[in-house]
Amino acid sequence: MPSALVTGVSRRAGIAWAVAHRLATDGFDVTASGWPGHDREQPWGDDPEAAPAMPWLAADLGDPDAPARLVAEHVRRAGSLDALVAVHARSSDQDLATVTAAELDASFAVNARATVLLVQAAAAAGVRRVVLFTTGVHQGPMPAEIPYVVSKAAIQGVTATLAAALAPIGATVNCVNPGPNDTGWADAATRAVIAAAMPLAPRWGSPADVTELVAFLVSDAAGWITGQTIDSDGGWGVREGVPPRS
Repeated sequence: MPSALVTGVSRRAGIAWAVAHRLATDGFDVTASGWPGHDREQPWGDDPEAAPAMPWLAADLGDPDAPARLVAEHVRRAGSLDALVAVHARSSDQDLATVTAAELDASFAVNARATVLLVQAAAAAGVRRVVLFTTGVHQGPMPAEIPYVVSKAAIQGVTATLAAALAPIGATVNCVNPGPNDTGWADAATRAVIAAAMPLAPRWGSPADVTELVAFLVSDAAGWITGQTIDSDGGWGVREGVPPRS
């Protein structure tokens, strides 16, 4: 049985939750990891009833030793690591006037540094497929979320380099931008505006949409795809060129 480690699994409405359960359904032996403490600090709050139907490990990825520990614990339990899906993210609403050095450092540590260290440990464990997550900063500015943008842009920027580093062991590394995704963080007004502007259909993306892409990227069918950032976003990135709906 192939095995997978999925980070960021802490809320049932989240992308990581959906990815972990999709991979389990597809036959992967999944270890899930999350950090509910971060959610408790956010407007949406944590999900106390969240209990994935699979092994789950709490890990604060702001700790530089946590990525290696997670990979080691997964390999100890499952015996190998075939796929790493790093969905975790630290969110931060700070614009240029309010951004702090402390939040820049914290966001970089969780979003960028931990991702690279997870890939490092996974490569040493013989991983075959790596899927990283970025945001849509390459499709338009996000001035209200500077620490998040800086750290997520770093993930997209390093994807090709990590792909080159892992190519000699036959492993692939790709990056997903899920676009506007309905995971419970947006208010009704924001949800309506984004849905109306979405090119393919008047709706947001859903975690289920993202799982289709991730399931493909960790499969044997995706073995010739590496170093790519793939936008699974309903056409959000090309919305300016799409005529308005009548």
